[in-house]
Amino acid sequence: MVDTFVSWVLQNMDHLVRVFVIAVLGYPIIRLADVLMQRVMTRRQMTPQAIMVFRKAVRYGLGILLLITIMGELGFRLTAIIGAAGIAGIAFTFASQTSLSNLISGLFLIAEKSFAVGDVIQSGDTTGVVDSIDLLSVKIRTFDNRFIRLPNESLVKGQVINITRYPIRRFDVDVGVAYKEDVDRVIRILGEVADQNAYCLDEPAPIVVFKGFGDSSLDFMLGVWFEKTELLKLRNSLLRDIKNRLDAENIEIPFPHRSLYAGAVTAPFPIRIVKGDAVTGHGEGQTESNTSTKEG
Repeated sequence: MVDTFVSWVLQNMDHLVRVFVIAVLGYPIIRLADVLMQRVMTRRQMTPQAIMVFRKAVRYGLGILLLITIMGELGFRLTAIIGAAGIAGIAFTFASQTSLSNLISGLFLIAEKSFAVGDVIQSGDTTGVVDSIDLLSVKIRTFDNRFIRLPNESLVKGQVINITRYPIRRFDVDVGVAYKEDVDRVIRILGEVADQNAYCLDEPAPIVVFKGFGDSSLDFMLGVWFEKTELLKLRNSLLRDIKNRLDAENIEIPFPHRSLYAGAVTAPFPIRIVKGDAVTGHGEGQTESNTSTKEG
């Protein structure tokens, strides 16, 4: 058997030499084409996901061409291989309808440009930075450094929020104060807090809205604009500034409470205080502690 192999090698030495030369030169050519493609597309200011897709198409296309060339030099009948590949491709298409759906959805995502690599997006309960947009899925890196793969089909069918699409955003803070406080004074103070915060933009100007009468408080909303990269700094500083300023102005931030009121003409509710030892019920472990009941 060894003699047969040696004989075959000697008979096909010229083909093997050509295969070796094609393989040695083919890989650097593919790498060079990949680098040139990246430079050209970067110079034309194409999006990172478009560059990624075209680079993969060039690498895979040239790689398949190199493989077909090598197999032709080795004497394989390419027509039979292509025919078998066609039959296998049809069977594979029926068996992988989900992957085909993700592939088509990936093309729609790339063409639509709803988000790009580096954007922060939210899809359902998942929020993170887009690491890559591939033909079958989108790779997300969450803020606690977890890797999440989202199928393209789910992104096309569902809602996707691009948090960092625009250079500035608005941060809204709900503030509740006691009913005894003056509305105009609270609006003025919240506006001053926003004006004095270093991360709040002057244009667009902050807004203060008197939202209405809550169950336990007068409800306000303070909306401030900021640069998208300063979210955490703004959030921490603004909430702290609001709390400190309201405390300094002796403005009460109430906790939820309920009041029972029977009307102006109703007599005050009586108060009955029950004193004495705990009363033991008929069953074991059934006790009633000292009780103070208050109606009103």
